[in-house]
Amino acid sequence: MKTYILRRFLQMVPLLFGISALTFLLLQLAPGDFLNQMGENPAISPATIEAMRRNFGLDQPWYVQYGLYLKNILLHFDFGESFSRHQPVFTVIREGLANTLILATAAALVTWGLALPLGIWAAVRQHTWVDRILSLIAFVWLSVPEILSGLLLLMLAARTGWFPVGGMRSIDYDELTAIGQLKDLLWHLTLPALVVGLVPLASRMRQMRGNLLDVLRLDYVTTARSKGLEERVVIYKHAVRNALNPMITLFGYTLGALVSGSFVAEIIFSWPGLGRLTLDAILTQDQYLVMGSVLMASVVLILGNLIADLLLALADPRISYD
Repeated sequence: MKTYILRRFLQMVPLLFGISALTFLLLQLAPGDFLNQMGENPAISPATIEAMRRNFGLDQPWYVQYGLYLKNILLHFDFGESFSRHQPVFTVIREGLANTLILATAAALVTWGLALPLGIWAAVRQHTWVDRILSLIAFVWLSVPEILSGLLLLMLAARTGWFPVGGMRSIDYDELTAIGQLKDLLWHLTLPALVVGLVPLASRMRQMRGNLLDVLRLDYVTTARSKGLEERVVIYKHAVRNALNPMITLFGYTLGALVSGSFVAEIIFSWPGLGRLTLDAILTQDQYLVMGSVLMASVVLILGNLIADLLLALADPRISYD
């Protein structure tokens, strides 16, 4: 297992290198840069712009800039400085990533906390009104884009006042007690987590239903029933456990999907996460902040896939990566 994990981490190196190179190239192909936008301000002289260009190294050819960027990361773990925020890139994206992971974790609880029991319930009640209603809801929800559901919930919040229309904290957040701050955070988190978590919910519920129905048709389940075991024991002690194995693999993949899916919700609800940070960096052509954000998001997606493989190996002893 340790050898497998080490091999996967080594495989990340050329992959992240390729992602960084492609991102940097695309940024270079875009017309202008951050300083060109600053140059439109009449209060800033051209001499100041040129001095800043030399200071940031933007007067160098693109391959020299990229070489210096890689050198600083490998030797000093320095991702550069954000032009627009005047802070180290790693400091900026660290906070954004933490907020995105909070949103993704809450969304995962929504997805899996509802998908698994609903999928089991639909399979146990196959061909009943429960199964038909859940199937109908799943098919309808699969056709609803995330951005549409987000805008509908945003409109609900604006008209009813039940939830905040954006942000992560209230104005008086610092004046609240620890419990009050937690409640305020959860209050702001509810709608974004629903938007992100409900997107994969329908497909995960249908997959859990299908997995359990397949397991219930296997010979060992028939044998367990013939021995006189209660149906509840057959389903929840024997069948559900094996039906969960494919879902464990999907959990790691869903984690990465939830992180990337959080980007839309962050923009709609002004959640200060990595997605909104990346969008702002792109709009201001803050190239090192864009690079750092893309690399960090890529690391999260790759680690999600690794976690999926490791969880499957832990859940099923027959699978070995040695």
